[in-house]
Amino acid sequence: MIYPIVKYGQPVLEKQAAAVTEFGTAELLKLIEDMFESMYAAKGVGLAAPQIGIGSRIAVIDVTSGEDPEQKLVLINPEIIDKQGSQTSEEGCLSIPTFREPVTRAQKVTIRAQKADGETYEMTGEDLLARAFLHETDHLNGTLYISHISPLKRDLIRRKIRKLQKANEWS
Repeated sequence: MIYPIVKYGQPVLEKQAAAVTEFGTAELLKLIEDMFESMYAAKGVGLAAPQIGIGSRIAVIDVTSGEDPEQKLVLINPEIIDKQGSQTSEEGCLSIPTFREPVTRAQKVTIRAQKADGETYEMTGEDLLARAFLHETDHLNGTLYISHISPLKRDLIRRKIRKLQKANEWS
């Protein structure tokens, strides 16, 4: 099932997501499958549960956009345990469509997360994968990428979104 992507302005995007405590259930496995399907349909490389209106600490990532099924990652209850270096690159978000801004993030990131069966694992990613780890973990903490840009640019984006909302072009 493809879920609609929740857009900026919805409260679920700015709240800390709840930890997942039950693993391996049919509901969890279906949700993860649906999240990948929703992410691919929206042409994203990552998707956090709050972006489909679900306040749980679950994210899916595939930096190959479906090209290599071996690269599909499920992050449940992820936490960043190490960050190194720095990279600046244009970043966007499925919940803030059409807006992209340069964002500086760590070059190399190590996460600790759980798989769908509850098994804990650690993984280190660089470049786009490091950016995806940080971006999706931010979502689970109620933070959007625009919090990493200048207040002036952030305000400009917010004003443009308000205009779109008034014109009923943002829902």
